[in-house]
Amino acid sequence: MITIRSARLEEADLLAEIGVRAWEKAMITVGDTRSMVDNARASFRHFTHKGWVTIMVADRGGFAAGWAAREDLDENITDFWIDPDQQRLGLGSALLEAVEAEIVRQGFDKASLQTHAMNIEAIGFFEKHGYAVNWLTIAYNPKLDRDVQSVGLSKQLVAVEPLGYGQEF
Repeated sequence: MITIRSARLEEADLLAEIGVRAWEKAMITVGDTRSMVDNARASFRHFTHKGWVTIMVADRGGFAAGWAAREDLDENITDFWIDPDQQRLGLGSALLEAVEAEIVRQGFDKASLQTHAMNIEAIGFFEKHGYAVNWLTIAYNPKLDRDVQSVGLSKQLVAVEPLGYGQEF
């Protein structure tokens, strides 16, 4: 059974490790990231300890298997990580649905996120759930010593009523 819930501080290290494992899988197509793993682990631990109140967790059978965050509690999904061993079991879909519902509940009408352009699996997942790529950028990554393309995706969550000819104001 899949349950979506708020994160707890005492599981911050576990959530960080899930993030690292999913990040490593997502970064394979970018290049050799072995030199970046320690920095990534430290960043994930820092975030999950300091930002745990912004994290929603996907539990499977009572165990955390993935998580998503909105660092500024706005429409931007800043983190979305499912443990690679738990992918393709419906956790991501359930988690995304819950995050989107929370975004709407807080008064926002769209959701947005970004990932690197070679993260085809993530892009496909979000497109399958109604997201569209709406920008592409290239930035130099000094740790990889190369340019890395990033894409932004968004999804309209609340229908926007156009004001058209003949409507009353």
